[in-house]
Amino acid sequence: MDLQAIADDIVRDLSPRLGEGKVADYIPELAKVDPKQLGIAITTVDGTTYRAGDAETAFSVQSISKVFMLTLALGKVGETIWRRVGREPSGSAFNSIIQLEHEHGIPRNPFINAGAIVVSDIVLAGHRPREAIGEFLRFMHYVANDESLYIDEAVARSEQRTGYRNFALANFMRGFDNLEHPVDHVLGVYFHQCALAMNCVQLSHAGLFLANRGTNPLTGFSVVSPRRARRISAIMLTCGHYDGSGDFAFRVGLPGKSGVGGGILAVAPGRASIAVWSPGLDETGNSLLGSIALEMLAARTGWSVFGT
Repeated sequence: MDLQAIADDIVRDLSPRLGEGKVADYIPELAKVDPKQLGIAITTVDGTTYRAGDAETAFSVQSISKVFMLTLALGKVGETIWRRVGREPSGSAFNSIIQLEHEHGIPRNPFINAGAIVVSDIVLAGHRPREAIGEFLRFMHYVANDESLYIDEAVARSEQRTGYRNFALANFMRGFDNLEHPVDHVLGVYFHQCALAMNCVQLSHAGLFLANRGTNPLTGFSVVSPRRARRISAIMLTCGHYDGSGDFAFRVGLPGKSGVGGGILAVAPGRASIAVWSPGLDETGNSLLGSIALEMLAARTGWSVFGT
């Protein structure tokens, strides 16, 4: 199987559609991004990377960061994390507050905004916000095997200025005693993790440990146990695309996590880590062309977890 040819073909086939979808203009810094871009990087478990299009252009990973913060939090508190956040698909928008009231401040899963804010609260324990942000960035350097990764302060400030719904979610959960730290401290961590800048190649490297039973083949270092890698991937499959998760599983059939910056990290267990990026979003807040690119990739490789 010629993965380079497949990646090149996908970018070529989708090039007439560049610019489709709508950028996340409710975050001012993301509104400035040129929507006519598409990148894809495929890194196999033997450490080989195939890239096409705008695969080396950095973008804001946004909610893709939630996969890595969940990994950090599991390392800190283990399975007790599930007392404070669920593992079920939400069926609601990523910033919805409706379910929180019915479920007494316990978010449905760690990948909607409310759940990720709780995860940030867990990682913050024992730290000042700046220290927790530093821990997250060091972890990303470790899993991506790349110390050039950085947090885009302009994006973080932009989110801080406009993140009214996230402040509402955090205060609501604080009212149910499901946040242990001051809201502004927790959201400071949350906004900065979302503002991490990566390109598709770097992101595909960072996700390799999930494709390779918890071990990063680029370094040989164990990141998590095989069991934990499997469970994180399971939550990605069922919850990684908000209220579009079922459709993504139906069309693509791979664990994945999207971000409103237009990126998607997908995992083909035992085979590869795949990152795609195209800034235009569909109506559920997922990359329009990125989702189509992954659907094309799964069809051409037979990598769906549900079979060829």
